[in-house]
Amino acid sequence: SGNYYHQGEIRKKELEQSCFLLGIPASDITVIDHRYLPDNPAVEWDTQLLAAFVLKHIETNSINLVVTFDAGGVSGHANHISLYTALRYKCCCFEIFTLFPCVGCHVLVLESVNLFRKYTSVLDVLLSCLLPRDALFVLTEEETEQARKAMRCHHSQLLWFRHIYMRFSRYMMINSLRLL
Repeated sequence: SGNYYHQGEIRKKELEQSCFLLGIPASDITVIDHRYLPDNPAVEWDTQLLAAFVLKHIETNSINLVVTFDAGGVSGHANHISLYTALRYKCCCFEIFTLFPCVGCHVLVLESVNLFRKYTSVLDVLLSCLLPRDALFVLTEEETEQARKAMRCHHSQLLWFRHIYMRFSRYMMINSLRLL
């Protein structure tokens, strides 16, 4: 629920505002508040528990594409890495392997890049086009501004370094992904 700084309720409202700007209705938002899945950048979540939540959500909502973090979690955030680990577990675990593709769902993971590439903004487009990947998304100026507006809804998280992120991070306009 985003309760790391005891701001879970505030962050839920910020998430709804951000999603509204992106055209995602509140009815499509699911927040999991579970004591074994705490919002904490240093805590690894239980793989099997998280994988069960994710698979249930995929099946319940007939989801056919999941986009998540890769093993680097973009910023090294343990919760982000746990999402990747849980999805990898669901895709690769022999017992589940036959179930996951049957629900008709594919998983794309967002490529973590080094710090230099992360903050080269639009200059990373050429390199991103040349490197192997399964999908590449390059946002227009309008789409990038919409993403920035959505980020600004998260007032409780807008620390000084996130302003730098919004201005210079390639992730605000360029995202390269690989199939899991």
